Amino acid sequence: MTAAALGRLHVLTDARAGRDALAVTGAALAAGAPVAQLRVKGATDRDVYELGRRLMALCAEYQALCIVNDRVDIAVAIGAHGTHLGATDLPIEAVRRVAGPGHLIGGTAREPGLAARLVQEGADYLGVGPAFATRTKDGLPDPIGPTMIGAVAGAVRVPVIAIGGITVDRVPELMAAGAYGVAVVGAISDAVDPQEATKQLLVAVTP
Repeated sequence: MTAAALGRLHVLTDARAGRDALAVTGAALAAGAPVAQLRVKGATDRDVYELGRRLMALCAEYQALCIVNDRVDIAVAIGAHGTHLGATDLPIEAVRRVAGPGHLIGGTAREPGLAARLVQEGADYLGVGPAFATRTKDGLPDPIGPTMIGAVAGAVRVPVIAIGGITVDRVPELMAAGAYGVAVVGAISDAVDPQEATKQLLVAVTP
């Protein structure tokens, strides 16, 4: 697996209470979403593993990539294609030793210097944000906006995936700034029709 295989629309499972995360993500995959990311907070390891197995099965059905947020152990256990790392997760080098050379590893950056260092350490792609204010995850820093997304993209030669407060109307500005693609939660999980929302986002990220 290489970064060249990375799709431009990443759909994250919605970790907010009361959401049927798998149903919404499954609808997005059915509509053509190329990447699904398992993000679960406050659950037991067994629950995360079981949800991951079900998500991996959906990804296999729709020929999409499956990436696990934070947990390389879960990613390897379910046979996922990659792991996305936050600032306090294992170092990229350690994840590479665990997961092997074919495993996609995503890093998280907000500014060009860190982005360049993560790529030097072996990150295959970067999640950059929050681009805009968002309510789907607590404790996030201030939004950095399209200009800083572009500055990060200009500093590295790997795909930059903008995340945070993404709506279909905001995608063109992010792509014009240099983002390779976008990662979304609420834009699909809050939509009346998640499949239609996915289709609109896919059109928006297509060069």
